[in-house]
Amino acid sequence: MRNSVILVDQIQRDLRDGRAPADAIVAATARRARPILLTAAAAICALVPLALSVFWGPMAIAIMGGLVVATALTLCFVPALYAAWTGVPRRVGTGRTAVAVLAAGQLQPGD
Repeated sequence: MRNSVILVDQIQRDLRDGRAPADAIVAATARRARPILLTAAAAICALVPLALSVFWGPMAIAIMGGLVVATALTLCFVPALYAAWTGVPRRVGTGRTAVAVLAAGQLQPGD
């Protein structure tokens, strides 16, 4: 939940800075992807020793699965839901993802 709130806040900051709505969503998602993935990976890795336990293992595996699903939802569903909720028009024919924008050098990770 915290990651989703931070992502939406970043989108709104980009909108206030004058970016186009579709660009603000892609840029904010690209900038927040690394911190979101790293915190989820750290939590998942911390649960690995517990997952090997007979008693606590099933709970640790369930938490790890929940973290994977929540991370995917945060990075894919939340930006799409924000765009649909606010009525952001589709950019037809661009076919560019946040990763492609970063790779092309059109957006720096610190932007």
